[in-house]
Amino acid sequence: MDCKRQCDSVAGRIADAIEENIITGVFHPGARLDEISLAKDFGVSRTPIREALLKLDALGMIRLTPRRGASVTVTPPDMVYEMFEVMAGLESMCARLAARRHNDGDRARIAAALEECAAARDSADSESYSRANENFHQAVYLASHNRVLIEHTRSLSRRLTPYRKILLKMRGHLQKSVDGHCLIADALCAGEGDLAAERIRQHVLLQGETFSDWLASLSGMAE
Repeated sequence: MDCKRQCDSVAGRIADAIEENIITGVFHPGARLDEISLAKDFGVSRTPIREALLKLDALGMIRLTPRRGASVTVTPPDMVYEMFEVMAGLESMCARLAARRHNDGDRARIAAALEECAAARDSADSESYSRANENFHQAVYLASHNRVLIEHTRSLSRRLTPYRKILLKMRGHLQKSVDGHCLIADALCAGEGDLAAERIRQHVLLQGETFSDWLASLSGMAE
């Protein structure tokens, strides 16, 4: 592995760790994230810390301000669920169009993503599953062949990525996710647009409900 790829890998792991600390409340909304302190905590130089913070800024998890540094900008829990609601609608539109417009290349991408998901599930690797899950949903977006819809869906998907990663670490969630993907793919590839749309809508709404329940349980433990 060359120096740049190694640095990217380190920055990615640091970004994931900071993401989880933000979502679980270790880093509170408005809290400043000091590069020097983070570098010391993670035992690295400031370079991968800066790269990790740039990744989190792109996801909307933090805000980078010139001369003021980074601060946490976590979306309120109720707004996170609203984001999942909107995501359910966008992905439902993608699936409905994809059922009618998909081609052989789209089918191949969807099938490959399903295989990746199954392999990651079998190895209980949530990080690998997160990438495979992203590939599956991206394959559905692309199969819609609607550039405007793809752009908007991808944008919101990026904002939801850290929350989805938390879900994938929950017991039994990988299997539920794989089962949902298979049902979506079956309907989509069979050209059943309404069924594919409803299945992916329910799939995404369940994610939002599960995440909301998880946050509520954390609040209960803190009281």
